[in-house]
Amino acid sequence: MTDVAPTAVETADWRLRTFALYDEVRTMTARSGAAAAHALWVAGRDGMLATHPASAITPDERETFRGVPVARYDPAWRFEATIEPAVAPRRWDVETGTDGVVPFELVGTASVPDLGSLDVWRLTTYGGGLFVPVKDALAGRSAGTYGGGRYLIDTIKGAWLGGGAADGSATIVLDFNFAYNPSCAYDEAWACPLAQAGNTLPLEVPVGERMP
Repeated sequence: MTDVAPTAVETADWRLRTFALYDEVRTMTARSGAAAAHALWVAGRDGMLATHPASAITPDERETFRGVPVARYDPAWRFEATIEPAVAPRRWDVETGTDGVVPFELVGTASVPDLGSLDVWRLTTYGGGLFVPVKDALAGRSAGTYGGGRYLIDTIKGAWLGGGAADGSATIVLDFNFAYNPSCAYDEAWACPLAQAGNTLPLEVPVGERMP
């Protein structure tokens, strides 16, 4: 139990730094464009993964860690999609070894031109927040993406690229260049919600983080 307090503080600091990073990303996007913001995000993510005590990169692997492979920014993979409300309620309970059951509720779907649609989930416990994972045709392939999928949006951890609500509708920015690996991609000791059928795309998404 002597490690509980330091670990909790480290986790809180990781989340605060992630919130700050995405705040910088949104500011940079408005000021200098999404490509510049993406470069800032890549450097920030790599720095945290390499040095932060709450990183999912294990301490013995950090010595040789040289960053996560990420494709050059491609503006064709950035979309602002309307969230179409779910026609029927659906619940998704994720069992984890550390946090118990993490419940999600389907908010709706966001359609992406030429790709399909992605389910948009809401965390129903304390803190709320939206969650959009994605799994593409490169998942699990050599030099591809993580087999369980990546995350696009996870607002409970600060990963939010923008959107809005007006006239009874809501939009969400889905920029696949910012798709990132969940912690369990680096260390199986982590328990992560993984992309379900409604968050699986039949095509390759060549941007965003790949497997290291």
